[in-house]
Amino acid sequence: MLDATTRSGGTATASPRAAVGPPVPAAATGFSARAARIALSPWSRLSLLVLLLASAGVAVLLFQPQRLLTHGWPAAQLGGAAAALAYAVAYGLCTVAFVPRPLLNLAAGALFGSVLGLGSALAGTVLGAGLAFCLGRVLGQEALRPLLRGKWLKAADGQLSRHGFRSMLAARLFPGVPFAAANYCAAVSRMGLPPFLLATALGSIPNTAAYVVAGARASTPTSPAFLIALACIALPGLAGAVVAWRKRGRLRAR
Repeated sequence: MLDATTRSGGTATASPRAAVGPPVPAAATGFSARAARIALSPWSRLSLLVLLLASAGVAVLLFQPQRLLTHGWPAAQLGGAAAALAYAVAYGLCTVAFVPRPLLNLAAGALFGSVLGLGSALAGTVLGAGLAFCLGRVLGQEALRPLLRGKWLKAADGQLSRHGFRSMLAARLFPGVPFAAANYCAAVSRMGLPPFLLATALGSIPNTAAYVVAGARASTPTSPAFLIALACIALPGLAGAVVAWRKRGRLRAR
């Protein structure tokens, strides 16, 4: 409708009506944004990682899935390569839940023999390491990196970030570094996933092969293969202890 300026002789103009939309509740929008920020914050993701790992550890203590593997599952239900592949998947999940790898390696040798058992155990090792690395990288890295203030922590982080492949290869070759600790330390560092997996695969061959052969020849403990396997288990452990002691002395001297 025209708003006529009748007595002043002015020009008639149309008064536009502002478009009025449905009201948006600002409080609801603000609450949703805050809830999303809290849920995606580094400390919330780290808490989720701790909860997942704690739940996995409790599940292992209650249900003892390693007993299923050592007593023949899944070899009893499947056969040949299919059983070895299923064992590798179960192996990887069990390592994320902190089941000791030596036990799983011995079971792989006892169930599948030296060759197929080694392939299954190595595949499970790489799978479990990759899962742990991805969990630590996505859920824990942003929260934990600001806490790297100690001398030893900074040294380990710098070594893994600058020389990731070489450092992880050494950690896998010498059994002094726990498997899960190496996975999550690498995840918190700036090391890439491909060199981490390659170093894990190559560095895990000697130790894994020794346990698998020992498991495959456990019925003949006096055989040369079993005795050589035991020597290959003991000697790297001794060498790793010596190297760790020397590195400890160098770090103290800095």
